[in-house]
Amino acid sequence: MKTLVIYTHPNHQSLSYAFLKKVIQGSNENPHITEIKVLDLYEEEFNPVLVFNEKKRRRDMKSEPQLAKYREQIIWADKIVFVYPIWWGRPPAMLLGYIDQMFASGFAYKDTGGLLPEGLLKGKSVVCISTMKGPALYPLFWLNNAHKVLMRKALFNYVGIKKVKFFEFGNMESPKGKQDEKLNRIYRYFKSINLQYS
Repeated sequence: MKTLVIYTHPNHQSLSYAFLKKVIQGSNENPHITEIKVLDLYEEEFNPVLVFNEKKRRRDMKSEPQLAKYREQIIWADKIVFVYPIWWGRPPAMLLGYIDQMFASGFAYKDTGGLLPEGLLKGKSVVCISTMKGPALYPLFWLNNAHKVLMRKALFNYVGIKKVKFFEFGNMESPKGKQDEKLNRIYRYFKSINLQYS
């Protein structure tokens, strides 16, 4: 199982980075994970800004030369892991800018003329690991589960990815947030998963 981890947080002293390290540690100890690659969007200085004009058209984004290596990463991966904080009820703008550009028509999906497109990323699976200051049930009861709906239905299911697992960790700035327990949960998960039951 080839695993691509996409990390989105500007601070390597953050709790998000601690979760990233646990993903890597568990993956390195898992015999089912044959290779792991990490894309740190801030360290990469990924440009999240979309630019469309008379010379650069949206329909050509699927073959944008500057994005070729990122498309190759997605094609290569069996599992894609996203590690990020929840800010204002949704992922950081940096990650959303990556999504806007990478999950393009002609690469991630193909219009068929029907109600839904044909997803072109079938067979892959996704894990989303997110942290937030507020309580874990805040997105469910206050925001109508907007984060999961956005990521699962509006994005991953749309492009053909049906296996989507979420770890939403709340109270992460609280002394009672059980940070170590949650970090170890991520470590154990990645140490034990395999392609069939992931």
